[in-house]
Amino acid sequence: MSVVRALVRVLPVLLVIAGTCYDYFTPAGFPAAPLFTAATLIAAPLYSLRGTVLTGVAAVGALLFAHLRLGVALRSDAVTEVVTVATAAALAVVVNVLVRRSDQQLASVREIAELAQRAVLPEPQARIDGLDVAARYEAAQADAFIGGDLYAVQDTPYGVRLVVGDVRGKGMTAVAAVAVVIGAFREAAEQESTLEAVAQRLERALKREGARRANLDAVEGFTTAVLVEIPHDEEVVRVVNRGHPPPLLLHPDGTLLPLAGGPAALPLGMSDLAVTADRAVPARFPRGATLLLHTDGLSEARNARGEFYDPAARLAGRIFAGPEALLNALADDVRRHTGGALTDDMALLAVRRG
Repeated sequence: MSVVRALVRVLPVLLVIAGTCYDYFTPAGFPAAPLFTAATLIAAPLYSLRGTVLTGVAAVGALLFAHLRLGVALRSDAVTEVVTVATAAALAVVVNVLVRRSDQQLASVREIAELAQRAVLPEPQARIDGLDVAARYEAAQADAFIGGDLYAVQDTPYGVRLVVGDVRGKGMTAVAAVAVVIGAFREAAEQESTLEAVAQRLERALKREGARRANLDAVEGFTTAVLVEIPHDEEVVRVVNRGHPPPLLLHPDGTLLPLAGGPAALPLGMSDLAVTADRAVPARFPRGATLLLHTDGLSEARNARGEFYDPAARLAGRIFAGPEALLNALADDVRRHTGGALTDDMALLAVRRG
């Protein structure tokens, strides 16, 4: 691919050289103006403004040199060729200016999107209270940085608390709901003594914000989430699951255990349908083990045959150097499974007890 890019970048130069040779060694009745015109127009999106201008000057200069050598510089057809190439060179400069302006606007939009992602989904610290932490957000849409998936890590008086969730919906409405969930989680994680109470605070925050904003979470109506608590002084993890794919616990020897998180509970934002009684389910979390939380963008990723990606089956028996290595291997494996075409955003959060 790098060889192809290099050839494309030198193509305008090659066309000018080819046009010069063609005009120099062929009779006057065989014009090379199309080669010079193509060189200027191809240079426009590839080169800088200075490079585009120089390509145009070189094309016009080479054409004039060939006409002078052949003694036809003042013939009407020769003048027409020069005017054609000069016009193409001028258009190339205009195109270059427009392309650069568009690139600058796109770069600005990307920068704003990256800043928005860092504000809404800040990267967690790599080390929190003896835990190694890694997070990753893989957007399905090209050049997108944030969508409806979310994660957050908070060190609290009750232990390190985590949330991973998936807002049902797309666009800015989903991003608004993500901001509400993460903001409510950070406040509740510090104040509530139980994980069940944190889940209820998130429920109330979504309902309150949904009533205030007519569009927030109003169409799809729910947010799946899994909440986790890792106490400071115990080798245990507690899980509350609100309709979300269960976390996976990878032991140091490669043994893998899904953490169901208690009885089936409705996603956040669906309390109008039924009263959900949250119950945190404990599980042993020994030293050297890694906890993986993910959204359904991972477990529902499909290959060309329509087969779902099974993270439990893919990870069972494997040993990783740390959370970052786990997420890197997982992201690469999903890309291979799907052929590089994700259909949904994917949020990954891995925590290892050191």
